[in-house]
Amino acid sequence: MPREPRDDMPDEDLMQAYARGDVAAFDALYARHEGALFRFVRRVLGASFAAQADEVFQDTWLRIVAARESFAPQGASWRTWAFTIAHNLAIDRLRTRGREMPLVAADDDGDPLDWLQEALDASHPSSEDEAFWRAAGRQLLHCLEELPEPQRAAFLLHHEDGASVEDMARALGLPFETAKSRLRYALQKLRGCMKHYLGAIGSPA
Repeated sequence: MPREPRDDMPDEDLMQAYARGDVAAFDALYARHEGALFRFVRRVLGASFAAQADEVFQDTWLRIVAARESFAPQGASWRTWAFTIAHNLAIDRLRTRGREMPLVAADDDGDPLDWLQEALDASHPSSEDEAFWRAAGRQLLHCLEELPEPQRAAFLLHHEDGASVEDMARALGLPFETAKSRLRYALQKLRGCMKHYLGAIGSPA
């Protein structure tokens, strides 16, 4: 019986295949989620701790490797499980290092344009709108930086990972209403912080 192509295998099946010794299954998981996990870590840490992102990112994958034999799907997706590991490590880093590091420019997090368009469900901008979207992207990163850490993490788990509120609450060990409130407050603050750009997006041409 031919083996299922790894590109078509669900994440949970890849993890279980890796636990059985299929190293290529891990390579497929890593390739599939490397970029999203790194962006998530960077944004949970915020601009102040951007220099810590590589270490937290590597620690996340080490935890995933260490958990390969004990991994068992329990409702949430593998992706949400992995993002929760990254979230916990990033929050631990923030708690142990404090907030003594000086802020760096918020737009050093790479090009936020694509992520902003996806977050706002916007179409690809024409060339004359490019400057507007780049400015909006820098503002969004600034707004994320201003959120309290629990609210920022809730927003990113929901929007970067795509976790439902139920999955987010279960993954973080929070009551459903607490998780829902964190996400609601985060969205309220982001909408207020982004009101100039959101108003421009919603205005008629």
